[in-house]
Amino acid sequence: MSKFYFCSSINDVKKHKWNDCIGSDHPFLQFEFLSALEKSNSASIRTGWQPYHYIEEQNDEIIALCPFYIKSHSFGEYIFDHSWAEAYHRYGLNYYPKLQSAIPFTPVTGDRIVINKKIKNKEKKISETLKNIISEAKKISVSSVHFNFLKDYKNLIENKEIMIRSGIQFHWNNENFKNFDEFLNKLSSRKRKLIKKERQCIKNNELEVKLLNGESIKEEHIDFFYDCYLDTTGKKWGSTYLTRNFFKELLLNFKDKILLILAVKNSDMIACAINFISASHLYGRLWGSKHDIPFLHFEICYYQAIEYAIKNKIKIVEAGAQGEHKLQRGYIPTKTWSAHWIKDKEFSSAIKSFLNKESELIDAQKNELNELSPYKLS
Repeated sequence: MSKFYFCSSINDVKKHKWNDCIGSDHPFLQFEFLSALEKSNSASIRTGWQPYHYIEEQNDEIIALCPFYIKSHSFGEYIFDHSWAEAYHRYGLNYYPKLQSAIPFTPVTGDRIVINKKIKNKEKKISETLKNIISEAKKISVSSVHFNFLKDYKNLIENKEIMIRSGIQFHWNNENFKNFDEFLNKLSSRKRKLIKKERQCIKNNELEVKLLNGESIKEEHIDFFYDCYLDTTGKKWGSTYLTRNFFKELLLNFKDKILLILAVKNSDMIACAINFISASHLYGRLWGSKHDIPFLHFEICYYQAIEYAIKNKIKIVEAGAQGEHKLQRGYIPTKTWSAHWIKDKEFSSAIKSFLNKESELIDAQKNELNELSPYKLS
């Protein structure tokens, strides 16, 4: 017999048990990444991300898990439901707290309900796990359950109470390119010229690019990156979600999954982007620069990521949320998915109607973006 429970910290679970269940190299589902968020107080009650992870065990093994957080707000999720919260408030109801399955501050696709590879009927176990989660949500004081940036939602929609929401990100796909020039040759002439011009920023500003991974990443590099991160978040959002200790924890326990891309001039670090690596994906996450250099952002965040993916036979580069400017640089519009369960039946019906209309708009937007593709017509 198996038993399930919800725990208030991933650090209450043994690391090897968690990672054995994950059974993949998806960096953001790994124990080390999620533990660093908690240890550094980046994901905590104080920041409105109270851990509440689902764990199911059998014979001293984890057979199913789902990273969960009780949320007191909707920040740091990148799938926006503020209008739902406002509607609740207008009717004198509380939308918060809610139960959120997501990687905090990290809009990357992946599994959310993870089933141990030893389980033969994965679909049945996902269905059972979802029922357990909804049963818990009905017992505790939450308005809803949400699963963000799902790799696949088809196993969830057997439950008629689950609603699916779509969105758009921009991903780069590796068509087994041998080098960057071969990728460029797939683009229209005008886009090739644009990219070649932008890439001159390295030479024109006498910069050098360094790629650091594993043991080559030192504390000074992480400190510089974090200073850049503070500059960027201060200018862009006015708030900083991730603490310096979060990145220090990753340096101690997760450096093999990190790719730092540095721009250097005369031994001085100028700009930096942090990426995370799996066998199939390169995930571009955060960047910052100490100098305002035209096109440097595109070089460090997009073109260097593409070159690294080609060299290392990585299939997909996910470059984060939003950003239509990525399209003309070879990143194509890609559908993303989230799943939602709403406790209040009337609001559930209203939100379902909203999502149906929104889905039509998303499809139309994707079609329009596809028309702007930088790739040659085949």
